[in-house]
Amino acid sequence: MDKSALQGLLRPKSVAVVGASATPGKIGFTVMDNLKKCGYAGKIYPINPTAPEILGFKAYASVLDVEDPIDAAVITVPAKLVPSVTEECGKKGIKGLIIITSGFSEVGNRALEDEIVATAKKYGTRILGPNIVGTMSNSDKLNASFAPFLPLPGKSALISQSGALLIAIDAATYTRRVGFDKMISIGNMSDVDIADMITFLNEDPETSCISLYIEGFKDGRRTIEVARKAKKPIVALKSGVSAHGAAAAASHTGSLAGAAKIYKSAFSQAGIIQAEDLDNLFDRTLALSQQPPLKGENILILTNGGGVGVLGTDAAEKYGIPLKFAPEDVQEELKKHMPDFGSAKNPVDLTGMAGNDWYFETVNFSHGHKWVDGLVVLYCETAMTDPMGIAKAIKDGVDKSGKADKPVTVSFVGGERSEKAMHWLVENGIPAYAAPDKALNAMAALREY
Repeated sequence: MDKSALQGLLRPKSVAVVGASATPGKIGFTVMDNLKKCGYAGKIYPINPTAPEILGFKAYASVLDVEDPIDAAVITVPAKLVPSVTEECGKKGIKGLIIITSGFSEVGNRALEDEIVATAKKYGTRILGPNIVGTMSNSDKLNASFAPFLPLPGKSALISQSGALLIAIDAATYTRRVGFDKMISIGNMSDVDIADMITFLNEDPETSCISLYIEGFKDGRRTIEVARKAKKPIVALKSGVSAHGAAAAASHTGSLAGAAKIYKSAFSQAGIIQAEDLDNLFDRTLALSQQPPLKGENILILTNGGGVGVLGTDAAEKYGIPLKFAPEDVQEELKKHMPDFGSAKNPVDLTGMAGNDWYFETVNFSHGHKWVDGLVVLYCETAMTDPMGIAKAIKDGVDKSGKADKPVTVSFVGGERSEKAMHWLVENGIPAYAAPDKALNAMAALREY
């Protein structure tokens, strides 16, 4: 794999938009408008043979008329024109083509897709797509797509075979408070595939977790081998697991969907963490991007409510996390921060009397204790406590324990105040969820990794 070509494709210093338009509503206009609005610092070259300028940028009839070098070209022209555009881009020495245009293998037009790939290979040019939304990067302030805006900033990168789903996830990052540095639509994978993306993102300093929406692999064995060598966690949502879903995937991106059991085994061999659904992909991505892996078997659950503690215990068993009673020395210390009717076993029930101090002391002690490998902190909103105060006590307890290699997940059950407190925790590096089972599922992902 030519790393410089993928660097130019995904983190370009200059971008040409072939098919740029001055007409709102056209994709060529939207891509230009997005590049301008997101604050991209690189050079932007609209390519349109009939317009002198577009959105304040000088327009050119062809990429060959641009004097300066160009890293990437976003192609929005009709499918029949893409071969000639690919030839011109190759002659210009452009490293990567982001082909938004549809009408290729996904509709049975394999020959046209093969033609553009052969032309690109002749010049050493890489192709992303065709049939994609485009690519986005917060760290580069780059929105080379027709998605409406950059995602909420974060440490993950999302690779999606579905363009529409990527746009939806882009919007959902702001309501879910799960951030991404990069979102890349991969479409038909005529050239650049999932294995290429994993290889590139594994070396990307802005990415700590790689998330995948997969309909099918083009080269399954190579993907497994690349994923197995990755230094970063990879979490994947595989669609097309039903017979009808497989048929839908084939008509969508031309992918071979495959049997669910085969993919499950492949993910296991590759060390890829599987997500159950789209909601679970968000939850697991958040945990894997913010926390270290769980390296031991001893999980401790802290709570101020017996009900959520029981729900957490049920979830632990459901997701394969073995729960044990805490050792006597741990229990004796924890009993100092709860009334006589509390429980120090596991889950640790601090009772509804627990305030900021008890949460701080128990989190600080537990997270720092050698027996504890991972900590799940649960909280039910009460009239006597301020959720934001509890959140800050949890964060302080973790920080002052001095154990950065142990994972923590949190769940607050409550209203608007609890939601704001969870947002604060996420912004400060601790994954927080609105239900106990989600916090335990997140810990299970860290254990699987």
